[in-house]
Amino acid sequence: MADRRTGGRRGKSARSGGGIEQLPWEQVRNPYPGFELASPEQMERLHATSMRVLSELGIRVIGDNVLDLFAQAGALVDRDTGIVRIDESLVNAALATVPRTFTLTSRNPAKRIEMGGNALNFGLVAGPPNVHDRVNGRRSGNYGDYCNFIRLAHHFNAIHIIGNQVMAPVEMPANSRHLDTYLANLTLSDLSFHCTAIGRGRALDGIEMMAIARGQTLEQMAADPGVITIISVNSPRLFDDAMGDGLIAMAEHGQPVTITPFTLMGAMTPVTLAAALAQQNAEALFGVVLTQLVRPGTPVMYGSFTSNVYMRSGAPAFGTPENTKANIIGGQLARRYGLPYRTSNSNASNAVDLQAAYETMMATWGAVLGGANIIYHAAGWLEGGLTASYEKFILDVEIMQNMMEFLRPVDFSDGALGFDAMAAVPPGGHFFGAAHTMERYETAFYRPILSDWQNFENWEAAGAADAAERATRIWQQALREYEEPAMDPGVREALDAYVARRKEEIGAGEP
Repeated sequence: MADRRTGGRRGKSARSGGGIEQLPWEQVRNPYPGFELASPEQMERLHATSMRVLSELGIRVIGDNVLDLFAQAGALVDRDTGIVRIDESLVNAALATVPRTFTLTSRNPAKRIEMGGNALNFGLVAGPPNVHDRVNGRRSGNYGDYCNFIRLAHHFNAIHIIGNQVMAPVEMPANSRHLDTYLANLTLSDLSFHCTAIGRGRALDGIEMMAIARGQTLEQMAADPGVITIISVNSPRLFDDAMGDGLIAMAEHGQPVTITPFTLMGAMTPVTLAAALAQQNAEALFGVVLTQLVRPGTPVMYGSFTSNVYMRSGAPAFGTPENTKANIIGGQLARRYGLPYRTSNSNASNAVDLQAAYETMMATWGAVLGGANIIYHAAGWLEGGLTASYEKFILDVEIMQNMMEFLRPVDFSDGALGFDAMAAVPPGGHFFGAAHTMERYETAFYRPILSDWQNFENWEAAGAADAAERATRIWQQALREYEEPAMDPGVREALDAYVARRKEEIGAGEP
């Protein structure tokens, strides 16, 4: 595919230019059908159980605005308990108006990404309170490191979208720091991002700032979305008022919403995978229905974040066989309902080590086999989501690039089949100097950014650096190479003015 380089990005064509060698920016596609781990009968049982959860047990809602919407739609609403019960007809009516695919357009139209179908996107880690690298150690999230991660996300082509706050910049006021992080997202990169939807104000700020960056009105943004959010259901079966307000604000303005229950087996759901998936499905579909009650046609994604806990301590575990299965079956459920699919490739390791690598790979394979359209937290997640790691970011870019190359269709043309090359080399010979090889040696195989394929003697002579040490060198080099994407001075001035005005309003007690 074409190399759409912008800023400091480099693709295959720049391998001799001295920069970090990486794959070009592209919309990744998964050409293979989704893996079917659950049989049709099992899928039907899952669906039926989810419908029973919605109609018999219900979902507790905090917030009169959400209760009113469901009551107006004919749901059974218990105002005393906040329990809302819906039947399958409401679910089917909502699914009939949900787009099967949609696009997200950032301030750089060349970075437009697709959600749904066979499109696959990788997102930056989001939400940790801490940050770590091998040079400075573990520390609280802060704005300087936040900006560095946005620079890295812009520099590396494998990242398609920025998550909801790479880390919390704890030195900033909690009620207004989202404005600073949005500004960093928009000025230090040209990618779309997930805006915070804890309440209406934070969601609207993300929408309005992206509109300013794109030079558009809110009405134009509604027709061509630019930001997305994640609504995390408080499993089991609780939908709070802040999430409800954020969802409503996004849906009213036509911006996509991802409904992601936080379903950990043995803690937030029953201990069995089947029960966890049934509960996840019920909670996700409840959120889907709400988006369509607000604004039919609102883009919405089916989110899966089901894994298990370590039963000896209750700590979350990720990258487990159960988590991998959940990623696959979550994709089956999303396809059943015609919804774009979000999942994650998380790990529970406390260090950038073997555990971090194999757990991430397990979860990544589950996500890809499940047909994920976005893999959230795909780069930099460590310590069960408590830390954003520089070295883990580089490890994850390598994993993502490996996956991108795996998904590239195999060439079976006459030239690729190489009959003439085989005929030209006698039995017992070799192909190192063959014309077929010489024509293709630069691009024949994937060339990694992190792996070291030297023999032991050469590796030892070069300093015997392991993968973690090499990762440190790579992120440091990337920050040196980074080039801030151009922005019209008038747009930057408008964004700065918006942030200043909103901080004054928030300081005065306005939402």
